Amino acid sequence: MITNMKHLILLCTFLITFNSFADELRDAAAAYQRGDYTTAITSFKKLAELDDVYAQSILGYMYLEGEGTPQDYKAAIKWFTKAAEQGDKYAQSLLGAIYYDGETTPQDYKAAIKWYTKSAEQGYADAQYNLGVMYQNGEGTPQDYKAAIKWYTKSAEQGLAEAQNNLGVMYQNGEGTPQDYKAAIKWYTKSAEQGFADAQNNLGVMYYNGEGTPQDYVMAHMLWNIAAANGHESAKSNRDILAKEMTPNQIEQAQQLAREWMEKY
Repeated sequence: MITNMKHLILLCTFLITFNSFADELRDAAAAYQRGDYTTAITSFKKLAELDDVYAQSILGYMYLEGEGTPQDYKAAIKWFTKAAEQGDKYAQSLLGAIYYDGETTPQDYKAAIKWYTKSAEQGYADAQYNLGVMYQNGEGTPQDYKAAIKWYTKSAEQGLAEAQNNLGVMYQNGEGTPQDYKAAIKWYTKSAEQGFADAQNNLGVMYYNGEGTPQDYVMAHMLWNIAAANGHESAKSNRDILAKEMTPNQIEQAQQLAREWMEKY
């Protein structure tokens, strides 16, 4: 599942202007950014114990990663929970991921849904995507494609490549929505342009099959070539099979387009 807490350290420096512990938070964040984790964790712990939500989130992250302290998952969950209960969307999302993965605490899909939902309702794209995954797969909730599309769309509209790709899949397959190849191409393209290999492969499939677009082997080869360069094994196989059906001139065109794409994106 997608989680991205690291940027909270940087985000903290922009938010602390409006915080009653602004100077202390700024100093703690500066220590963290220069790699002085011992100083940072001491400062963040002091502020967290004073119920500062940003410090609680960051402290949870440092315990989770073992930065300035031995790795301590129970302490991480403790501080994330305190921050999440104060409404911090980043801590809520990370708690959702912790309960979903079940690597540091017993797996609990119901708790994951609870915290992802709280974060998603505050507009956090990662949580919206992860909540969509759970609805799509029926994890901790009855399978609900319409709810999955709702949350994927919210996340995709914020630019999250993984959500854009999954939304494309649902439109392509007609899951929770009438089948719509044009919409699938739209979302696959947005994701592919961000370098997401699954979307590049999926978009190549649509050009190969002529779904929502005229059949175009050159475009399919181009996209599979790019996805293969990004480590996508199925795309590599697709490209090599397709090449046997193409003329040398078509392959040359596809390779040139791939070079131009990669220079642009």
